[in-house]
Amino acid sequence: MLLDALKRKCEMLGVPALPDALVASIPAQRLWHFRGDVLRAAYRISTSRAAPSCVKDSLGTPDGLFSVVEKIGAGAPAGTVFKARVSTGKHFSEFLKDAPGENLITSRILRLQGEEDGRNRGGNVDTYSRFVYIHGTNQEEKLGSPNSHGCILLGNADVVALFDALPDAPAGTPCARLFVSLT
Repeated sequence: MLLDALKRKCEMLGVPALPDALVASIPAQRLWHFRGDVLRAAYRISTSRAAPSCVKDSLGTPDGLFSVVEKIGAGAPAGTVFKARVSTGKHFSEFLKDAPGENLITSRILRLQGEEDGRNRGGNVDTYSRFVYIHGTNQEEKLGSPNSHGCILLGNADVVALFDALPDAPAGTPCARLFVSLT
């Protein structure tokens, strides 16, 4: 089970497990939220159109162990667009006139930090400096199939629910662990 893989990876890396665990399967295009060993929710997601990759500028979704180290967008209306992690105050429908095919960052952002030096942390594989997030999308009809530029996309209602379910923590302090699997 993927939750067991997350726990083994935490132990192997000497990273403490946290009560909230997220597990994503790239082939299944699904994300599961556990609190302890209890499944709280399951979501349809979209990962990258490009092959999975931890390398800078690859546009691939990175795999391995991560921490959610920032929660951005509390209180914003669902569908709000974020640019450079700042709310524009506008709904995605206001942007689609100028860029109808653009995949926007909407509703909430869960910013990820890699926990595996040389794999998804540091140098040209640093997830945090690549700005890889879990976030909402204006292209919800494409969830369940690869559609991102490296991020993990959720429906707007789903990302708001997940955001609200995760505990608050000071910026830079993990509130949840995420394991992204290639299986």
